[in-house]
Amino acid sequence: MKVAVVGATGLVGQVMLKVLEERNFPVSELIPVASERSIGKLISFNGNDYKVVGMQTAIDMKPNVALFSAGGDTSLEWAPKFADAGITVIDNSSAWRMDQSKRLVVPEINAAQLTSEDKIIANPNCSTIQMVLALAPLHRKYKIKRIVVSTYQSISGTGVKAVKQLENEMAGIKGEMAYPYPIHQNAIPHCDVFEDNGYTKEEMKLVRETQKILDDRTIAVTATAVRIPTAGGHSEAINVEFENDFDVVEVRRLLNESPGVVVQDNIDVNTYPMPIYANGKDDVFVGRIRRDGSQPNTLNLWVVSDNLRKGAATNTIQIAEHLLKQNLL
Repeated sequence: MKVAVVGATGLVGQVMLKVLEERNFPVSELIPVASERSIGKLISFNGNDYKVVGMQTAIDMKPNVALFSAGGDTSLEWAPKFADAGITVIDNSSAWRMDQSKRLVVPEINAAQLTSEDKIIANPNCSTIQMVLALAPLHRKYKIKRIVVSTYQSISGTGVKAVKQLENEMAGIKGEMAYPYPIHQNAIPHCDVFEDNGYTKEEMKLVRETQKILDDRTIAVTATAVRIPTAGGHSEAINVEFENDFDVVEVRRLLNESPGVVVQDNIDVNTYPMPIYANGKDDVFVGRIRRDGSQPNTLNLWVVSDNLRKGAATNTIQIAEHLLKQNLL
């Protein structure tokens, strides 16, 4: 199994390599791929060193699967070229997510839709993945009518430059800014760029991707995305209105039985999800599960996950694992 990791020197690319090792994905040959300035650098993987190569070289090496995390423009240009060469691409950028001809996949929810014809598969946005993983079993049981979500997102979702900005600010060092304002001891209600409707792209991803993954365009979603000075892990306050009434005990049971979901919800001993607990883990953690007393059939949840792992690298690799298991690679 030849595996190309496109963007291998980046933040998510590095986590992809780590997760491939941890999950013992059967890599017979690793092909680390990056921009021209990184070609020739050595990447260590499973005790071996591999030289970083360029895009065309990677295609010529004919990997079975290419895991992309190199940005939307790169994916738009190169993913079709990999696919045309018979290589299955699993793309972590936003480039293909809303393309109607491409699958948008969270394996626990909709991997069964994948076929051998799917040569470019989209990995959802990090904040969408953790939300839909928690909500999918509830949607199946009670049918979601409306979601109001506020996110509290880690700086690692922006990338290395943002991590460095926070480190500099904490140390009192002036340096390059990833954000228009300081992030240390601050909260910035501005993730990605603003669209014409006054919402950011990050907020609209939560709207559009949720409807596509859950295959229900009737679900109303409104979002506010906020960047906070945590180094890893996204948190979400989710208010969800259902068509049908629910029992909170049954909600907890459904979540407890859902693959990839861990319920942390015991306020008697102050147990609830936090980024500090989710860091380095692959699960989505759900707590503060309670009925909204202000209107019927409405539930409040607090959902936390490591945005670089389940929100990006792990979900990508889980898609590859499913393809392998189904003999689609």
